[in-house]
Amino acid sequence: MLTFYIVDVFAEEKYTGNQLAVFTDSASLSDTEMQRIANEMHFSETTFLTSLKVKKGGYDVRIYTPQQELPFAGHPTLGTAYVIAKEIIQEPVESLIVNLKVGQIPVSFRQDREYGEILWMKPNEPTFERILEPESLAEVLGLETTDVDERYPVQEVSTGVPAIMVPLKSLSALKRIQIEMNSYARLGQQADAKIILAFCPETYRSENHLNVRVFAHYYGVPEDPATGAANSCLAGYLTKHHYFAENPADIRVEQGYEIRRPSLLHLKSEERQGRIDVWVGGKVAMVAVGHFV
Repeated sequence: MLTFYIVDVFAEEKYTGNQLAVFTDSASLSDTEMQRIANEMHFSETTFLTSLKVKKGGYDVRIYTPQQELPFAGHPTLGTAYVIAKEIIQEPVESLIVNLKVGQIPVSFRQDREYGEILWMKPNEPTFERILEPESLAEVLGLETTDVDERYPVQEVSTGVPAIMVPLKSLSALKRIQIEMNSYARLGQQADAKIILAFCPETYRSENHLNVRVFAHYYGVPEDPATGAANSCLAGYLTKHHYFAENPADIRVEQGYEIRRPSLLHLKSEERQGRIDVWVGGKVAMVAVGHFV
């Protein structure tokens, strides 16, 4: 019998954000068993803590979608760190390290006057890959090329898992997105990135800076309510292309409104001496504990 915890990540309150199942003490599970459990749970990702003891300074964690293992993902990293702190360590911690296939990801716990406890992770430094034709992404998204903000490039960016950044002009365009699957399949054959992040500067809530939608059909996730990895790519992209004037930048991103899972992600980025560092933060709420037989 395996114990698991369900948490909401990037949640402004319980039952919002992106849900995650975290299995503790999963050392006895084979890769095949982890994959089968992730498929059965059918969240966008499920994580497995494969050791309850610190190894090389951190806790070993595996991340699976219903279809495959991932080297890195944002909301699983934060959600698993939360479970480790609250259920394994069971005492206040300022920081810990999660050992993932992509490397060691530090997570810190900080109190914010407005939002309460925010978990922050520092992904790998973003890398900037191919620039794509706006027409091809407009076709995939079921939009007109004129909906794409031509001031900024459509570009592949990665902090561990690559994603395509698509700047749009308006919330109206963002809301009209309907993935054209044949075009998406052709794009997947041409580009390393299988995740599409479309964003615009219009928001549902005036205190936020951007509205984001993320699509990852390749990974079995038609639309993700909150995506830390893709948004870490976005944070780097915004700084590289001077989307906002501030450096360092402090940005609030809303996501998931179109699928009724409103989420809030906090992004920070800073460019110094040619290097861009990014941080992704959000709240985590415990939802349930269960047992898998």
